[in-house]
Amino acid sequence: MKIAIAADHAGFEGKELIKHTLDEIGVEYDDMGTYSTDSVDYPDYARKVAEAVARGDYQQGVLVCGSGTGMAISANKVHGIRAAVAWNAETASLARQHNNANVLAIGWRTSPEGTIPDIVKAWFAANFEGGRHAGRVEKITQIEKDDLC
Repeated sequence: MKIAIAADHAGFEGKELIKHTLDEIGVEYDDMGTYSTDSVDYPDYARKVAEAVARGDYQQGVLVCGSGTGMAISANKVHGIRAAVAWNAETASLARQHNNANVLAIGWRTSPEGTIPDIVKAWFAANFEGGRHAGRVEKITQIEKDDLC
């Protein structure tokens, strides 16, 4: 599996920590920025990762900002993306198992540093369960197709 990872300035340190965890569990990644704590706009990085995942260049994405929320909101604007903010291992697993989420968003300022490796490990250990969840995910896809907004 190869994934795309990115962060804004607020999530830069978290992204660097996550890269070590990805190395540890054997998940390949391409780092799409940012490469410092200099101020940047999170939607630019969320879009870069989300579009790459939606095109099929990567199987999944990981985004890090201060809260995870801005990244998730931005990524979810891209058709085919189901980005979820996870603040612990359980929410990460459930997002994969029940929602077939394909982008993980983490808040560097809102998640205790010690929990972030567990969140990442839980995300990559979980798989979509299908079954009763498949119809619900299809309804999410239908909302995108209807695009009434």
